[in-house]
Amino acid sequence: MKIVSIVGKKNTGKTSLTVKVIEELTKRGYNVASIKHSHHSIEMDKENTDTWKHKQAGANLVVGVGSTTFFNVRQEMDLNRILFLIKHMDEFDYVIIEGYKKYNYPKIITSPDVRDEYTIKEVDSFTIDQNGIEELADLIEERGHDIVDTLFANNCGFNNGEAIAGEIRAGNLSVDDLDNVHSYLSIDGKVVGLNRFVSDYLKQNVLGVISTLNLDDYGVEDIGKIELVIPNAQRAAQEDKKANILINGEKLEINQFTNNIVANSISAMVKSLKTEDDIKTVDVEISGICCENLIDAEIDLKANGDAVAINKFTRGILKETIFAIISTLKIDDEIGSIKIRVEGD
Repeated sequence: MKIVSIVGKKNTGKTSLTVKVIEELTKRGYNVASIKHSHHSIEMDKENTDTWKHKQAGANLVVGVGSTTFFNVRQEMDLNRILFLIKHMDEFDYVIIEGYKKYNYPKIITSPDVRDEYTIKEVDSFTIDQNGIEELADLIEERGHDIVDTLFANNCGFNNGEAIAGEIRAGNLSVDDLDNVHSYLSIDGKVVGLNRFVSDYLKQNVLGVISTLNLDDYGVEDIGKIELVIPNAQRAAQEDKKANILINGEKLEINQFTNNIVANSISAMVKSLKTEDDIKTVDVEISGICCENLIDAEIDLKANGDAVAINKFTRGILKETIFAIISTLKIDDEIGSIKIRVEGD
């Protein structure tokens, strides 16, 4: 998803330019979303309609569904929160924003007095012709980018989204050069950036668990997009843990970052089984893996040195999830066995 905003002073043709840009991108076959920001109150519902009455009665969110669907929320939402929610609705190629001039997205300006470091083009919206609109759409294709905090580039020499976004705006870096991020995360309404490893890790783990479910019972034939909401999550205690991993009997060297992810994930899975409150060590071994097929593989689990009894369904989840964890580490050899020991300080 690429995001670009069109900003300018009042009566400088922002809306007419926005419309022309949306029309051109749509003509090129892109799926386009738009956001309009105003300093004035925007009412999406007419007085005395049923949904208007719902809102007057005190509903903080009113959804109207007919030939179209609209959401009427009784608050002004942060732009990044809106952009994150848009990702849930459809696979949009572009989001064109009219307004929000204080945000750090590529900007096309319609008046020179709003120019800043995020400006990629100044346009006279009253004189621009079709060739100019097409050139502008070309520029949007080249310089637009996703939510700033989700931008990661492993080899570009930058380690934060703001710096990467700046390089894209300057034309020094292409979106195609960025890490292929598979997952997006929001916590308490704040977008949290995930690099390729963490993104892939979350994706593989969730897919590993979901693969054990009887999805046909819920009318799910193909997994296209997964949306997961975890409400009222308790703050996790920070613990220092160490993970020792053997793949096919050989010790796997991992850095501290990967160690923390693997150790905390394994510990969380065991805690979810309601074994013991104070777990010092976890030992898990999966053997008999053949050609990434886990159906006939065996799994043994111990907590504090004692065997943990788990049913067939739980065994399937643990095998799939742990194998998914290890798969994110990009092991070159075929995996036949996995042995992990997690120890807490």
